[in-house]
Amino acid sequence: MLKVQRLTKTYATAAGPLTVLNEVSFELGRGASLAIVGPSGSGKTTLLGLCAGLDRPSTGDVVLAGESIGEMSEDARARVRNAHVGFVFQNFQLVPTLTALENVLVPVELRGEGGPAAEAEAEALLGRVGLGERTDHYPIQLSGGEQQRVALARAFMNRPKILFCDEPTGNLDGATAQAMVELIFGLNHERGTTLVLVTHDPELARKCGRILRFKSGAVVADELTG
Repeated sequence: MLKVQRLTKTYATAAGPLTVLNEVSFELGRGASLAIVGPSGSGKTTLLGLCAGLDRPSTGDVVLAGESIGEMSEDARARVRNAHVGFVFQNFQLVPTLTALENVLVPVELRGEGGPAAEAEAEALLGRVGLGERTDHYPIQLSGGEQQRVALARAFMNRPKILFCDEPTGNLDGATAQAMVELIFGLNHERGTTLVLVTHDPELARKCGRILRFKSGAVVADELTG
């Protein structure tokens, strides 16, 4: 499902080139789960964005659902994302002028596949994440935990082959974080979705089948948790 080949990302700075990822390589099969852990600034979120096609690497390649995306244009990568990827951002990235239901419908609307059937599925997903009574609420009317659940429903609305989560519990209190973890792994198992998440939470990391440990832009350990 995901193959990362000698992935490097370098940014130009006033002090010279800054390498935030250095020849990272790994593979992940269909339905597998992977946690990416490490100190702040170690390149975890950069790696997640490159794997999801949100950015292009300086060198190396990402093969996502059988498609090589490293050299693709932004439009081509957007097509691949819309076909295969769900993404739960740490800061939610909901559209403030859209209701919860409308936010969940965004991926299918972008494909021109809206309509009564899509709306019914979006309502069912919001019910699944405990927001069946909040479909007509705007993000500003929702708590942080509720916004995160809308983001999760939106990610699964795409019926993704692979789900990327960036610190999915980082902004949530203990009880809400636990509910979010149960939803992510519950939907992951139900739909056979491959899961890749970045986290600082060691307990959450151990729920995944595999852990990649990062330091200074490189993999320093690759562990199976089973």
